[in-house]
Amino acid sequence: MAMTQYQRLVLAARPRGEVQESDFRMETVAVPELRDGEVLVRNHYLSLDPYMRGRMSAAKSYAASQALDETMIGGTAGQVVASRHARFAAGDFVTGMLGWAEMGVADGGQLRKVDTAQIPLSAYLSVVGMPGMTAWYGMNQILQAKAGETVCVSAASGAVGSVVGQLAKLRGCRAIGVAGGKDKCDYVVRELGFDACVDYKAGNLEADLAAAAPNGIDAIFENVGGTVFDAALARTNAFARVALCGLIAGYNGTELPIRNARLLLLNRIALRGFIVTEHMEFWPQGLTELGMLVAQGKLKYRETVAQGLASAPQAFKGLLLGHNFGKQLVKLI
Repeated sequence: MAMTQYQRLVLAARPRGEVQESDFRMETVAVPELRDGEVLVRNHYLSLDPYMRGRMSAAKSYAASQALDETMIGGTAGQVVASRHARFAAGDFVTGMLGWAEMGVADGGQLRKVDTAQIPLSAYLSVVGMPGMTAWYGMNQILQAKAGETVCVSAASGAVGSVVGQLAKLRGCRAIGVAGGKDKCDYVVRELGFDACVDYKAGNLEADLAAAAPNGIDAIFENVGGTVFDAALARTNAFARVALCGLIAGYNGTELPIRNARLLLLNRIALRGFIVTEHMEFWPQGLTELGMLVAQGKLKYRETVAQGLASAPQAFKGLLLGHNFGKQLVKLI
């Protein structure tokens, strides 16, 4: 029987400091009638990503703030239920930005049809989706690391960092990760093939990073900021490059001073921040390459999956605190 209603989570209040479950509200809404060019999708997976914390703020940023009392923004993967768009038919698997909801209607031009024959649907929200593209773009367009160079990546066990290190190894680089906890570091080295991983929670960040990168660091893929970024800057070689992807250490309002800023000048470092959705012209190439690597077993990934839409706020809170292992998803069906 066709669904006539579905549930969604809206942003009920702007967080102050850490995100709280009370910042969200569950609502039941009616399935709308489709207009020409629109597609109705039953979401199977919801992607949770650190950038969402920034969107929840009213502060000026690179993108518009998440509106209050509207479906919380988020990437989704699901199956077409009904279509009034020539390129999509019921049964097709698609990814889009339908938000924290069981279902959604999108213009067909905003959806991407995906093939689940060799790649699981969930992977299109991680290693063959926005996180994978973030890693691919940073490595290929900013860091441009060469064989023999040392690449350092923070949040190395996460959805983006795990791909960065593996791409670095495929280029013949030395890949150094920074992650929180022995389990994550063991995974980064033993499963993903990094050369070393530093546990920033162990209390010896600078010394451990120096031991892991005896020849210095040529490229930094930064997801965290704060003391982790500072420690990596301290190990940089001349003409190092920095791809500044995220500053998750400051997403709850913590200040992020850079004590080693002088090294930006002394080592003639090129630092570039980037938002991967501003470079859509690279997505077809990047996603094709990433998909081939996954299908060939050359790119590994891991998922943390919460069950049901109601679990999304707690899972998101955990993501910002580093509780997830690999890509954080919510399974909706």
